[in-house]
Amino acid sequence: MGLVSMKDMLQAAKAGKYAVGHFNINNLEFVQAIVEAAAEERSPLILGVSEGALKYMGLEYTIAMAEAAARITDIPIALHLDHGSYEMALHLLENGFSSVMFDGSKYSLQDNIELSKKVVEAAHYMGVSVEGELGAIAGTEDDLTVAQEESMLADPVEAIRFCQETGVDALAMAVGSAHGVYKGEPNIRFDIIEYVSGKIDVPLVLHGGTGIPDETIRKAIAAGIGKINVNTENQIVMTNKIREIFANDAKVYDPRKYLGPGREEIKKAVKEKIRLFGSNGKA
Repeated sequence: MGLVSMKDMLQAAKAGKYAVGHFNINNLEFVQAIVEAAAEERSPLILGVSEGALKYMGLEYTIAMAEAAARITDIPIALHLDHGSYEMALHLLENGFSSVMFDGSKYSLQDNIELSKKVVEAAHYMGVSVEGELGAIAGTEDDLTVAQEESMLADPVEAIRFCQETGVDALAMAVGSAHGVYKGEPNIRFDIIEYVSGKIDVPLVLHGGTGIPDETIRKAIAAGIGKINVNTENQIVMTNKIREIFANDAKVYDPRKYLGPGREEIKKAVKEKIRLFGSNGKA
């Protein structure tokens, strides 16, 4: 099976009241761990790639790893640009990505709509799905940091208009989540999620899935979230394992001896998230 658009898997998630996990990849070990976890749990999967990770791994390597994963498994896998610029979204449409996110949240509503519409028209012509964004999500994503006091909840009326006018396949709204590690318990606005979800046909996306309590995740999915992004947690569990190995044996130098165990920690964490999201057995 080749890489697929995320449209069908997210439509099924919205109808079935579960969420598909978007797990960011940063190197080969991340790809292996995430794909193995999803395959064993029989879950559809979205491999997310930020512009920073794409620069680190290289476009050709990134696509080759994702295509290999899709080829050796029989679960649907989408390769998705995370928080992409307008230029990068258009570039990746023609270079192997099966899904892109254009993050136009920094623009005015009208400009965001117009630019998102252009991305959607080009993407849908090529069979590629598109995620849009409204509001400013707090936290750090690669080199972009939005302070808590600068974050801005999405306006429900604007969100509905945005979906209707752009034709995006998924919408990320700022509803109280944050990228990175939470300093306190997140205050997720379930009322906004439920209201908007009931007015549009496409699934809503929750960014900043790391550190949100399980019960909050379940309530967000019940309210209408169909895609949840996770990155920081996988980075943390891998790094903690590597630190533990070095602390126990300073003579370790073979990367396989610490990257391998780190990979297993990611796999365990991803399996737990897939079961929490309810996408296990849906592939």
